[in-house]
Amino acid sequence: MDYANLIRQKVNTGSKKEEKLLQQLLVSLSDYMPSSEIKIVVRAYEYGAKAHINQRRLSGEPYICHPLSVAQILANMQMDNQTISAALLHDVVEDTDINLIDLENIFNKEIAILVDSVSKLDQIKFNNRAEAQAETFRKMILAMVEDIRVIFIKLSDRLHNMRTLEHLPVQKRKLKAKETLDIYAPIANRLGINKIKNELEDLGIQHLFPYRYRVISKALKKSKGGQKRIVKKISSRILAAMTNENIKGEVIGREKQLYSIYKKMKIKKRSLEEVADVYGFRIIVNDVNNCYRLLGIIHGLYKPMPGRFKDYIAIPRINGYQSLHTTLFGPNGLPLEIQIRTIEMNRLAESGVAAHWQYKAVDKNTAVPHLRIRQW
Repeated sequence: MDYANLIRQKVNTGSKKEEKLLQQLLVSLSDYMPSSEIKIVVRAYEYGAKAHINQRRLSGEPYICHPLSVAQILANMQMDNQTISAALLHDVVEDTDINLIDLENIFNKEIAILVDSVSKLDQIKFNNRAEAQAETFRKMILAMVEDIRVIFIKLSDRLHNMRTLEHLPVQKRKLKAKETLDIYAPIANRLGINKIKNELEDLGIQHLFPYRYRVISKALKKSKGGQKRIVKKISSRILAAMTNENIKGEVIGREKQLYSIYKKMKIKKRSLEEVADVYGFRIIVNDVNNCYRLLGIIHGLYKPMPGRFKDYIAIPRINGYQSLHTTLFGPNGLPLEIQIRTIEMNRLAESGVAAHWQYKAVDKNTAVPHLRIRQW
C-alpha cells in the first residue's frame, strides 16, 4: 500500500496540528500493521473527527487532536487496530450524540465494547477521596475491566491529559496530579508499563509539588556533567570486559527518575545528595546464558553489596518482568545499580503486559500469556 499517498489524501484537515498528528500516527502504524487494518483505523479517525468537528480543547486546538495523541501513545506500544480505533473513538459516546449501537453497526462489537468500557471508567470520580483509599480504587478499576486493553487506552488517555495539564486552573491541576500519582501511575507500575509509569510520575510531581520538582530538577541538571563522565568511564570498563569474554551487547547508563528520587528522600529521610549519587546501568545481551556469565564478570570488576542481588530471570515478577538486579560498590564507593537482561526481556520491561497484546500475537483470545495475565 502507498502510505505516502494515503497520508496526502487524509491530512487535508484544515488544522496543522491535526494534520501533523494524523501523519505521525499513519507512519507509526505502517511500521507494523497491514494496510487492510490501517484502513479500519483511518475510518475510526474520520468518524471521530466528524463527531467532534465543532469541539475544542481548552488549549484551543481541535478536540480530535486528543484522541489522535492517545492513539499515537498506543501505536508506540504497537497495539492492535481494535485498540487504536477505540482510542480514536473513546470520547464520542460521552461527548457527542453517537451511541454504542451506532459504533457497533459502523465498526464492530469489539471496538464498541472497548469504547463503552473506557466511558464507564471515566464515570468513576476520585474527588475528595482519602489517599488511604487509593488501593481500593485501583482494585476497583482493574476488577471492572474484562479486557486489559481498556486499561491501556485509559492510561494513554491520562498520559496525554497530564502532558497538557497547564491549560487547567491550578487547583484542578493539583487534583489531577494527585489522582495520577495515587491511582494511575501505580496501575501502570503493576502492569509493568515502565515508560508510561515514569512519565506519569514525573508529570504528577511537577504539577502537585512544583517547588520540590524545580529544586530536585535543578540539582540533577547541576550534577549531570560530572555524572556523565563517571557513567562513560564505568560503561567503557564494562564493555571492555564484555569484549574480552566475547559477549555482544550494549551498556546504557540509566537516568534516575525524578519522582523515585523524591520518594526515596521522603520515605528514607535522606538528603538529595545521598539519593542522587546512585548510578544505574542497564546491560542488554543476546541470550540468557550471557546474562549469568556477565553477572560473574561484573562482580569481578566491582564488589557486590551484600543482600542486594535479585534473580528475576529464574523467578520472574508476577507481571512477567525478567532481569538480573545487582548493586555494587563502584569507584570511590559510589553505589552502582545494574540490570542485566536480554533484548526480549527489555521489550517486556518497557511495555509490560502490553507486550502480550502487540499486533504480532496470533490469537489474542487464546494466547497463553494473554489468559495467564488476564487471570492475574
